Amino acid sequence: MRSMTGFGKDVADGADRKVTVEIKTVNNKLLDISIKAPRIFAAYEDNIRKIIKNFVKRGRVDVFVSYNDYREKKGEVIVDKGVAKQYLEAGKVLEELGFDNDLSVAQVLKMPDVLTVIEDDQDDGAWESLLIDATTAACKALVENREREGENMKADLIRRLDNLSEIWKEIVARAPVVKENYAAKLKIRIKQYLEDVEMDESRFVNEVAFFADKSNIDEEIARMRSHLDAFYKLMDTNGEVGKQLDFLVQELNREINTTGSKSNDIELTRKVLLAKNELEKFREQVQNIE
Repeated sequence: MRSMTGFGKDVADGADRKVTVEIKTVNNKLLDISIKAPRIFAAYEDNIRKIIKNFVKRGRVDVFVSYNDYREKKGEVIVDKGVAKQYLEAGKVLEELGFDNDLSVAQVLKMPDVLTVIEDDQDDGAWESLLIDATTAACKALVENREREGENMKADLIRRLDNLSEIWKEIVARAPVVKENYAAKLKIRIKQYLEDVEMDESRFVNEVAFFADKSNIDEEIARMRSHLDAFYKLMDTNGEVGKQLDFLVQELNREINTTGSKSNDIELTRKVLLAKNELEKFREQVQNIE
């Protein structure tokens, strides 16, 4: 089990260069990758995404790439003599028109297209190799971080699941008592209203049977038990279980709500509210599981 929240970082160096990759993740329903990297890595963003997809299946992923270049010669500066000559000739034309020709070398160098800088790191593969190594190692560190957090979350989820199971057991134990209490209270009220008039036993039985049918939660009990068993099994399952857990939380919530709507007993209602409160805390944790 993995948390969707995590952090991983790695530094790869070689060939007088260094690449640093930092990856931060938070919860998200789908996989959403955002990359912030210097321009020289623009051609390699697809590589970064492919690597991340091998390690992360869900979550918002922010990738930050930085680099250091320690080489003495990092590229070549080329002067376009033809363009420079055209600027010089244009200056002479203006000089003939009466303008002072103050054109200097420094000014010509600033003219568009006179200088071209060719970086020699574009095709040597060193940057790509370092980026791949740093990204892969950062992803491994990220997964380890998410798994550690996931184990902590798992322990908390099991504790809350145990609490919810105990509350549900109390609800199951209380359900038959509700019918008996209703029958006893109804009989007392009828006798108070009728006084000396003999009670119609068949109508009384029908009324109790109607109430029992209306408030029956046998189906909810069976489904709830099934959902709880499925939860415990998923707790021991490796891989991406977040979506399945999220679905089961919705199913648990539906059964608890239905039980509450059928409740006509203060004690049963109180236990349903306790179950809802525990499930809400459970839901918050589940939404951060990959």
